[in-house]
Amino acid sequence: MAEIEIKKSKFISSSFKVETLEEVKNVLEEIKLKNKKATHVCFAYVISGTEFLVKAFDDGEPSGTAGKPILNVIQKQNLSNVLVVVVRYFGGIKLGAGGLVRAYSKAASLALSEF
Repeated sequence: MAEIEIKKSKFISSSFKVETLEEVKNVLEEIKLKNKKATHVCFAYVISGTEFLVKAFDDGEPSGTAGKPILNVIQKQNLSNVLVVVVRYFGGIKLGAGGLVRAYSKAASLALSEF
């Protein structure tokens, strides 16, 4: 788990080894329960095995500013069977599209550095 703060918004990121969609759902459910007051719970995953599954989710952030940057970090490292989740607590200052992309990319990179 890694945590960064950018303009009063807190980004908490974690990476998980997953092999099925069921594992992804279980991890996400647990994170959402632990972070009920979070503004956004964004994630991306790549699962390879009998099926190849890829998904990025922005959870209310502007389209393409959260899930896709997380997914790009996973793909640049050529990883599979991994889920990266970034929880954001909004600090009251808007970051703009570029700021969000940088924040979610950095958070994902930090989470994967421990993977």
